[in-house]
Amino acid sequence: MRSEATTDTRKTFCRICHAACPVEVDVVQTWAGERAVAVRGIADDPLFEGYTCIKGRQLDAQHSADDRQRVPMRRLSANDPWERVDSAHALDEIAAKIRAIVAEHGPRAIASYTGTGAYQNSTSVPVAAAWHKGFGSPSFYTSLTIDQPAHRSALLRLGAWEAGWDNFTDADVTLAIGYNPMVSSYGPAGGLQGTNPFVAMRRAKERGLKVIVVDPRRTELATTADVWLQVQPGEDPTLLAGLIREILVQDLHDGEFCEQWIAEGQLDALRRAVEPFTLDYVATRCRIDAADVQRAAELFGAGPRGSAGTGTGPNMAPHGTLTEHLALTLNVICGRVMRAGEQLESGYFLFPGDTRRAQVVAPSDPAPGAPHRMGGLRGLPGEMLTSRLADEILLPGPGQVRALIVSGGNPVAAFPNRDRTIEALRSLELLVVIDHRWTATAELAHYLIAPRLELERADVPHIQDRRFPAPYANYTPAVLAPGPDDDLLTEWEVFAGIATRNRTPIDLPGGSLPLDRVGNGSGDDLTDDDVIDLVYGHARMPVGEMREQPRSVHPDRAVTVVEAQPGAAGRFAVAPDDVVAELSSVRREASAMDGLGIDGGEWPFRLVSRRLKHVLNSLGPEIPALAAKGATNPVFVHPDDLAQLGVAADDVVEITSPFGTILGLVAEGPEMKPGVVAMSHAWGPGIASDLPESSTARGVGAPTGRLVSADVGFDPITGMAVQSAIPVRLGVVQEAS
Repeated sequence: MRSEATTDTRKTFCRICHAACPVEVDVVQTWAGERAVAVRGIADDPLFEGYTCIKGRQLDAQHSADDRQRVPMRRLSANDPWERVDSAHALDEIAAKIRAIVAEHGPRAIASYTGTGAYQNSTSVPVAAAWHKGFGSPSFYTSLTIDQPAHRSALLRLGAWEAGWDNFTDADVTLAIGYNPMVSSYGPAGGLQGTNPFVAMRRAKERGLKVIVVDPRRTELATTADVWLQVQPGEDPTLLAGLIREILVQDLHDGEFCEQWIAEGQLDALRRAVEPFTLDYVATRCRIDAADVQRAAELFGAGPRGSAGTGTGPNMAPHGTLTEHLALTLNVICGRVMRAGEQLESGYFLFPGDTRRAQVVAPSDPAPGAPHRMGGLRGLPGEMLTSRLADEILLPGPGQVRALIVSGGNPVAAFPNRDRTIEALRSLELLVVIDHRWTATAELAHYLIAPRLELERADVPHIQDRRFPAPYANYTPAVLAPGPDDDLLTEWEVFAGIATRNRTPIDLPGGSLPLDRVGNGSGDDLTDDDVIDLVYGHARMPVGEMREQPRSVHPDRAVTVVEAQPGAAGRFAVAPDDVVAELSSVRREASAMDGLGIDGGEWPFRLVSRRLKHVLNSLGPEIPALAAKGATNPVFVHPDDLAQLGVAADDVVEITSPFGTILGLVAEGPEMKPGVVAMSHAWGPGIASDLPESSTARGVGAPTGRLVSADVGFDPITGMAVQSAIPVRLGVVQEAS
């Protein structure tokens, strides 16, 4: 006789995005296995206080979806039918193919890409990176270099303050350039984070925080601003150069800090470089009021605490690394750094070391990674540039990528130049996709590996550990057992399984992965917890302590900043030669479009990227409750522009850039700057879709990657394609009835 179902509640944290919101999950247990049936925030969590977003509250639907992929699939070629294969045999075949390719073409021919979905798994990136090192392949790519590589490269070139920028929790002012944590649930260091962001901002405003927002959209964050600079897209470096100039002219910078910590001659070089960016010039070019620019400079300069930071949009626009450099330079010249004796708001529990020093980490090469075979570009530390991956696949010769493992990502939807990406993926000798969905990328694969999802694996909040606005630690075990017929592998198991078969090491901070315990069926198989312990083997709070005290704040373990080492020689380089040269180039431009070699007058609109609350990139529309909030990525257009174009909300328009054309469903956007339109990234139909494009615009979204070229106007350091501030024009479409 079958037993009756029982229900219990288990606590964990969400990993759809970076925020790591604590949740409790109701799990029904029956004779057929376990099923999550409800998800909600944990009201007594000391940091989040019950906050969750609509995406996280659908974790139960994501895990139990009827169309979720639960077993591996394979096909030998694009013309063959898909067939089920057990995971052990799939890994046998994948490992053998990799061995053969390495033997004939060398290690560089094997690449992997870790997307946003897998990035939320605390072991994915470290294990994949270590797997590459184990056989000498530099071809490791992640979603970091799709949208925000300048966050790393700019700090390398400028130099970094070891103790970090001012805390947000006691900031007097914050300058948010193109980010909106109320929707993205993430912000730069020193900025508002996705940790209960609406309440956190309300409390910050109540204690007197002044907010400056730079954004062409009146975002949720912009509604809280004391100064909102509705900048023309692509003109962020113009605006920031003007703010720096005004702060220096008015002597609002921290002269003592600059004297001690900026390299000799660099502050004078910066003054000369920004001198042409006068208030009137900046206001005209950015299409904003000069008085607002001046007020923003004075408000930020007055501080005395609080930092500037950028988000995805400015990083994806022209001169993205320069924009990041100038934003961080504002922090430097105003001395917005943590000083000796102060405590960092975040715990950094997964990082080594109980102290941070009040000194500069000396500037270094912003692109010290392996060289690409095109564009004169080099990778970032430990990884290569994703914008060049399609070229590395298609360009013949030594080093050509011939096999690719895609872990929790959807390159067809996310990469610049969709059509070129599809061509590249189709040409591979081996394409392995680890995903629970039949994405457009999975349609092109030779193997689709079904992964364990968030609730089915142990984890730690590795990204937010250095962003939480308190010394907060968390850990979760797996809280949901896979079904009895499931054949699932989490990302680390795929790479470890290949390494075991090919006898290549995976060396982690806590020691080498014991490959003899990977899937051996002996009862002593390697577990998530074993791997977490090895990945975070140098953590200043042992993971074992986090297991014992999940969802806890540790004020007694906060990192205290200590004095600089005697003779500390590192100094900030606020005006290195290449920054000065690029600023001069910006000043010579009539607009940011000049840098693309494009006559801006022929393209009356600028298309910017934006996020939607109910999705994360390409994740979400497959979940019914989220699809009900919107199954496409509309083009948001200001009402005045709609009237001038003679179109209305729910019409379909043709959106054309110098590089391609898509159709988009119109939505009225009163929050937009006139002349600016906004769409979300990473949408579009599957490869096999035979729907008319007007139907996909209404039903599955439009692929903005078709509007982008990776070859024109790319960032000279990061190779970032211009994926925001894209020059476009809109045209009326007559739909067939």
